[in-house]
Amino acid sequence: MNLILIHPDELTADGRAHISDVRAKHIRNILRAKPGKKLRIGLLNGPLGTGAVDVVSPEKVVLTCSFEAEPPPRPSIDILLAMPRPKVLKRLWAQFAALGVGRIFITNAEKVERCYFDTHILKPDFYNARLVEGLQQARDTLLPEVVVVKNLKQFLENEPFPMVGRKRLADPSGTRTIFQTLEDDAESTSRILLGIGPEGGWMPSELDLFRAHHFEIIGMGSRILRTDTACIALISMLAEARRMGV
Repeated sequence: MNLILIHPDELTADGRAHISDVRAKHIRNILRAKPGKKLRIGLLNGPLGTGAVDVVSPEKVVLTCSFEAEPPPRPSIDILLAMPRPKVLKRLWAQFAALGVGRIFITNAEKVERCYFDTHILKPDFYNARLVEGLQQARDTLLPEVVVVKNLKQFLENEPFPMVGRKRLADPSGTRTIFQTLEDDAESTSRILLGIGPEGGWMPSELDLFRAHHFEIIGMGSRILRTDTACIALISMLAEARRMGV
């Protein structure tokens, strides 16, 4: 835990936060903080800051909080992910937040088992807790937006959520890499939406649907990767490309 995230409703009028869960345990047992010690903190969906330890007891930790004027910028990478097996998505939630994903669209696909959408892994209480874990690991405060899409065709045709910027779709049929497609694109500062399919791959009709909605197909070589491996690899490549200004 590299950042103590404070929920807005935990702040009192005098700028103090009373915490008594796993964060307090971390402060006591891992950081071994004493009164007066300053810790890195952040306000969930708000700015970063500093928390001065006032009280450390077996029941709670009290911090006096001061925050920067502005929150960190929201990550410009969005993910459109065909619903994987629930145990895979369970592992991915924290990684999405840690790697820097702004929005996560979980969608249906021909090769997705319909029963996957009945899992508790898609409940906000479940995934928000894992996303917070990722934010605290990466020292970020902005909770990724999560949208569950059960009708891919309708979603792409209506685009009810803003998808401004570039669109890329990962598929073994892609002959160009993500770096090659980005180098050709002058909109280097725009958002990018990355589509990643089920482990069985996208159907030809789905690929045609994506192309019709201006997704460019990209590949990752001849190896067929698991969903979680492909997600982490592609997000990492995109983050590096953004860091280099591509």
